[in-house]
Amino acid sequence: MTEAKQDEQKREFAMQRVYTKDVSFETPNAPAVFQQEWKPETKVNLNTEVQTLSEGVYEVCLTVTVTTELGDQTAYLAEAKEAGIFTISGFSEQELGPMLGSYCPNQLFPYVREVLSDLIMKGSFPQLVLQPVNFDALYAQHQQELAKKAQGSSEATH
Repeated sequence: MTEAKQDEQKREFAMQRVYTKDVSFETPNAPAVFQQEWKPETKVNLNTEVQTLSEGVYEVCLTVTVTTELGDQTAYLAEAKEAGIFTISGFSEQELGPMLGSYCPNQLFPYVREVLSDLIMKGSFPQLVLQPVNFDALYAQHQQELAKKAQGSSEATH
């Protein structure tokens, strides 16, 4: 058996647990906001954090913040942090980055989308269904930004 086949057989990826780590919901302009015509502007921000728990075990936390405004007033601000504990072993460093930065957040997204949708409806607002996110593209963009910063800092030192 070749070494590559042996390495492939030792690979492990498992989602041990998914949990809501933190939830926040604010309606700073209630009840006045309920008396206005509902023509909102909504902004969605995403953030991913990775923490090594032990060798081959990682916590990935996906934070999604939804800010909805009516004119210059905030209708609501909803934020959820959905986390997962993942076992990942037998992968190269080049493979590990995309798994933690793209694949794991992609696995967490349906959970955080459900948490936010329920939270917003319980706040007496129309249901918000977050559109799918291309985490592969976001990860690639983030890597490009890091490369540009590294290139810029190395040029500045020469």
